[in-house]
Amino acid sequence: MSLTLSKKAQAVKPSSTLAITAKAKELKAQGIDVVGFGAGEPDFNTPENICNVAIDAINSGFTKYTPAAGIPELKKAISAKFKSFNNLEYAENQIVVSNGGKHSLTNIFEAILNPGDEVIIPSPYWLSYPEIVKLSDGVPVFIRGGKEQGYKVTAKQIEEACTEKTKALILNTPNNPTGMVYTREELEAIAEVVVKKDIYVVADEMYENLVYEGDGFVSIASLNEEIYKRTITCSGVAKSYAMTGWRIGYTGSSAEIAKVMSSVQSHQTSNPNSIAQKATVEALTGPQDTVEAMKQEFNKRREYMYERICKVPHVFALKPQGAFYLFIDVSELLGMSYKGEKIGTVGKLAEILINDYSTAVIPCADFGFDDHIRLSYAISIEQIGKGIDRIEKFVADCE
Repeated sequence: MSLTLSKKAQAVKPSSTLAITAKAKELKAQGIDVVGFGAGEPDFNTPENICNVAIDAINSGFTKYTPAAGIPELKKAISAKFKSFNNLEYAENQIVVSNGGKHSLTNIFEAILNPGDEVIIPSPYWLSYPEIVKLSDGVPVFIRGGKEQGYKVTAKQIEEACTEKTKALILNTPNNPTGMVYTREELEAIAEVVVKKDIYVVADEMYENLVYEGDGFVSIASLNEEIYKRTITCSGVAKSYAMTGWRIGYTGSSAEIAKVMSSVQSHQTSNPNSIAQKATVEALTGPQDTVEAMKQEFNKRREYMYERICKVPHVFALKPQGAFYLFIDVSELLGMSYKGEKIGTVGKLAEILINDYSTAVIPCADFGFDDHIRLSYAISIEQIGKGIDRIEKFVADCE
């Protein structure tokens, strides 16, 4: 018997961020003092009021199936949040609640793509985008936002990348891995191209609450009616409310797209976790002081990490404006040697740091930049300081 596995599934790259994080946890379990810069999640506990509502949901028996696209109470809360925070009008039949942001993105591309459709992905990008697109039979098309343009792409680049097969553009702001935020003016120019080319925008706004500079956060769908009709807005509670493990993401889109997404989800996963849905209602409608407190703490860490990294020789970083990541150019280091051997790749650099310096960083070849690493400042200032001390020692040991 010669059975073969799915070629499409076998072609999926494993997540390097999860692999590094797993390695760090493994070393910690062995009693090794590892500093983990890999985490894409807040180090804060989920706020107590949210946890209490979840406990009440369990105790009251709210543990059964719910409507596939989310309970009405949560859709109402999301609709109100879209209006107050994003300046967007999404009715409840335009909202789909899913099992986290990745699931929301999977639903989106399952709903809009046909085999061979192209999706423009600005680079640097979150490493899951191309894999999710390919699993939905789409074709990723990459355009590069280099350091000289603040790791952001321009409307002109997007227009030049469009073909007859282009179906959508992914727009991630604030960005993972760079922390860069698109301005209103930049979004207006991009929106003009999107409308002209009549394609979709998949607006990944997961870090929307974490903007530290400039005029704050702007949703591209809020700019005008034409771009609104072509935008699928994706967000969730993982980053803003320290609820990564609760797995709740949500989208706002046209009612037509929402209906298709809901249908797909109903067959693939049924509803999102019932208890987590109740907790998310509290997250969105309850006190928001913990969100602001976490944001202020992230900002302190951002300032500290950036200041420290700027003093490390042979590396370069732009100051992030949002999210909780610092994107670091290590191209000079890759040309240097460590213990008599050329470093060569970011994968090798990350391997040296975790094995010899007990420091986990994310190599960003899978993010579209093979000469950069990503450091998360979703860890304490004490840990950040200790980790950068070790990175400085590593750089000093290179020649």
